[in-house]
Amino acid sequence: MTDPATRTADRIDFLLSLRATRSFTGDPVPDAALRDILEVARRSGSAMNRQPWRLIVIQDRAVLDRLAAVNPYAGHLASAPLAIALVMDGDMDTEETWDEGRVSERIMLAAAAHGLGSCIGWFVEDGHDDAAKALLGVPAERTLRTAISIGYPAPETKTARPKRGRKSLAEIASLGRYDGPSPA
Repeated sequence: MTDPATRTADRIDFLLSLRATRSFTGDPVPDAALRDILEVARRSGSAMNRQPWRLIVIQDRAVLDRLAAVNPYAGHLASAPLAIALVMDGDMDTEETWDEGRVSERIMLAAAAHGLGSCIGWFVEDGHDDAAKALLGVPAERTLRTAISIGYPAPETKTARPKRGRKSLAEIASLGRYDGPSPA
């Protein structure tokens, strides 16, 4: 049996390992993995437990290619075998933005638990959301900003490093006040 400190360290290591993957192999996402990802999304918390999302699973290659062309921030959808578009109700924008972030991160973590990579694509600015809505048949009153690409990372992505390093803890955290001392 694993001791609690080791289990905690393993969980923290898992959380720290999540990275955006923008290049995928052609291998399909297993049905069991997709079911787990959707179940984790279904159980994600939301403001007042409204669950203001509808998840559209996209596996059609032509649709993924067309969505990738809608906005450069969604270009990675072209190499993914699967994407999940998050359609928000559109009636409580501030709360829904928060909820959308929560469910997005949980989808990505559930994918990572299966050894899958993922990345958030955006359809904001200059009517890109309208084009994405039209492709997916989303009603005009709904909000579509996000599609998450999911698949097995291409070999070259496993060795790629971010262009920028992470800021130090002292640069992003303080105790008690904005200008307080660093906890690190």
